[in-house]
Amino acid sequence: MSDLLDFHAPDGLLTRGTVLVVPGRGETPETYTRLGARLAFDAYRVRVLAPPGGTLTARDLSDALAGTAPGDGGVAAPVVLLGVDAGAVALAALYARGDVPGADALVLAGLPAPGPVVPEAASWDEELGIRTACPTHRGRLTGDVGVRRGALAEPVPPALLAAAYAARPAVPTLVLSGELDPLADHAALAGLAKSLGRARYVLVRGAHHDVLNDLQHRSVAAEVAGFLETLREQLVPRVAVQSSAW
Repeated sequence: MSDLLDFHAPDGLLTRGTVLVVPGRGETPETYTRLGARLAFDAYRVRVLAPPGGTLTARDLSDALAGTAPGDGGVAAPVVLLGVDAGAVALAALYARGDVPGADALVLAGLPAPGPVVPEAASWDEELGIRTACPTHRGRLTGDVGVRRGALAEPVPPALLAAAYAARPAVPTLVLSGELDPLADHAALAGLAKSLGRARYVLVRGAHHDVLNDLQHRSVAAEVAGFLETLREQLVPRVAVQSSAW
């Protein structure tokens, strides 16, 4: 698994869980360096796969999770699968087939609309405009020779999209979408979240398609970290706001 990217909890801290990230179209594992480092600082083990070249399988996930726990070579629980763009579609489609053993929760970020949406991006700058307004993220994408330019114009297979929106995972699910994402159908995402037994749908104000890496990445990472912590407490938040002026 040489194409995996790993982030470890700081020395001396007990690993609080495992997050396995499946990137989206055109991305590389290095695209998620900022997110991985931030969650690892909070003592989560984070491992990022290369985007699947074909159909993502349960075996791919099992192999990627192997050995993520320190010491005994097991997996530190809870195990959270985080998919982005086509990676989110692939994970949801696996759940539709009932083929995701051992996962405790799911995060779907930048899930494309259920119908065919092909962005109009005649240049790399226009594709960056669809992805993000964050100059740091733009620079990382531009400087990474592994990033496939034009990948967002590659349609997600309709059968996979249909399976993703038909999926009804029983595990807690966090759905993240950028308010300005031209590839998203926010009504469909809200409907998907409402159809699930335990789901939270978060719309990030001003964010584009790369919702984990846009200008709001700190707030989004905090939302993900809060979800991880709440998951450890059986979905009972540790912090309850009693009074607020906003």
